[in-house]
Amino acid sequence: MNAGCGSQVAQGAGLLTLWRHCLRGSNPRRNASREQLTQAMSAEPPDDTSPDDEEDDLRYFVRIGQTDLDGTKSVERSLTEMRGIGKRTARIVAENADVDRTATFGRLEDEEIDRVVDAVEGLGDALPEWMANRRNDFYTGETTHETGSDLTETRRQDINRMKMIDSYRGVRHKRGQKVRGQRTKSTGRSEGTIGVNVEQIREDMEEEAESEDE
Repeated sequence: MNAGCGSQVAQGAGLLTLWRHCLRGSNPRRNASREQLTQAMSAEPPDDTSPDDEEDDLRYFVRIGQTDLDGTKSVERSLTEMRGIGKRTARIVAENADVDRTATFGRLEDEEIDRVVDAVEGLGDALPEWMANRRNDFYTGETTHETGSDLTETRRQDINRMKMIDSYRGVRHKRGQKVRGQRTKSTGRSEGTIGVNVEQIREDMEEEAESEDE
């Protein structure tokens, strides 16, 4: 065997040995990088805060009155889910309660949630008159701002009163028709079939033709 063949055999043997080390995961270069990574990870301080602890501090539902609000959303967005409170009103509530409106509602302290509840209950006194949703009450003449189930009950009483006195709006409510002057020529049809029933017309024509033949 000449020198050229010996060098080629040696190179082939070296490549074969390196290939076996790679398959076994014992590559010296790779093992060195793994050891360095392991040492770096062991040198880092452990993270004490775990996601389980963060979830334990979160309230998924916050109850105000008879309404359950989503605790995973911000204070502003969660308050808008309550009837009678919009975006502008929710910001006023957060300001009066001295709470960050972008904070997660379910992560607030008990004292902060109590302040939010008090701000919602006293919203009629904090809002200007033009923002209140119940101005010049029919019986008391007072201007208040209703929220939650109180707003639903007040609206139901107003509709029943209009039905009892047979006002125009009350009659429209009785008939189930639109109340605020919308067009009803092409929309708001709650009875009968909309359009022409071609099949029914054909059946009627066939019945008439059969009766004439008899």
